Amino acid sequence: MAEVPMEINALIVDAAEPERLAAFWSELLGRPIVDRTGPYVWLRREKGLGLGFQQAGEPEPGKNRMHVDISSADPGAEQQRVEALGGRRLEEYADGGFLVMADPEGNEFCIIPEGSGSVGLDDEGHAHYLD
Repeated sequence: MAEVPMEINALIVDAAEPERLAAFWSELLGRPIVDRTGPYVWLRREKGLGLGFQQAGEPEPGKNRMHVDISSADPGAEQQRVEALGGRRLEEYADGGFLVMADPEGNEFCIIPEGSGSVGLDDEGHAHYLD
């Protein structure tokens, strides 16, 4: 029997306040909230990928082990929009050349230039799209 590869169905974000976090990501991504089921708040599924926010206890200490990259034609302008929505830039990552942001609960994500399948990196792994 041939093995069929699995696909990512949805990304689930643990949240102390799932409604608040879903509202932030809804506005940022232009995906409306479409459902509330038990401890979950769901954004509209796009390109087969669901995005949900689950009521969870205390946040885990330490750095996120996985983050989302979102693309934009103008990462600098998006930084301002993220901050207006309650997010913030994580300056401790500025030396790497990436625009690393955090949502209102501290979940990290990067804003990268649109159309770049991969961001050009130098030999040390630093990006330079913000220069």
